[in-house]
Amino acid sequence: MRRNQNLDNITLIGMPASGKSTVGVLLAKRLGYSFVDVDIVIQEQEGRLLKEIIAEEGQEGFLHVENRVNAELSVHNSVIAPGGSVIYGKEAMEHLKKISTVVYLKLSYEAVEERLGNLTDRGVVLKDGMTLKDLYEERIPYYEQYADITVDETGIDAGGIVDVLRNILEERFGLET
Repeated sequence: MRRNQNLDNITLIGMPASGKSTVGVLLAKRLGYSFVDVDIVIQEQEGRLLKEIIAEEGQEGFLHVENRVNAELSVHNSVIAPGGSVIYGKEAMEHLKKISTVVYLKLSYEAVEERLGNLTDRGVVLKDGMTLKDLYEERIPYYEQYADITVDETGIDAGGIVDVLRNILEERFGLET
């Protein structure tokens, strides 16, 4: 595939369970890119699971680690899948916007609720007394603010989302396969 300078990396943002990793892996294969799951990078750098970082350092401590790791990410020709809370990190998002095209995988609240399992096991950052609905409503404006491209996932499976995204990228960046 012909590489385009404007499309060095693609970052997928969205709620937990929006398919960032699933879509990311498929998109990376389709583009011939690497796939970077930033949650795994965090766990490797910290030597702990996300839920352990949250339990030991609290939510603010975790957000600080997440912001730092994302802000220092140095990759090329990659699809990047950060955690859903990356949007709280100003330095992380400024860096990701600089090194990549940011794609918001938009999912309805009902679909997020249906897809999500155990929030603690997933390392989802919920403030005390906050419901999943509160979290959803708090994060949506951030996702919309940072997105270069938004893909509404309603009624589309992961493969279909990759096709839609691929078409948008072809139009925007003139990709050839």
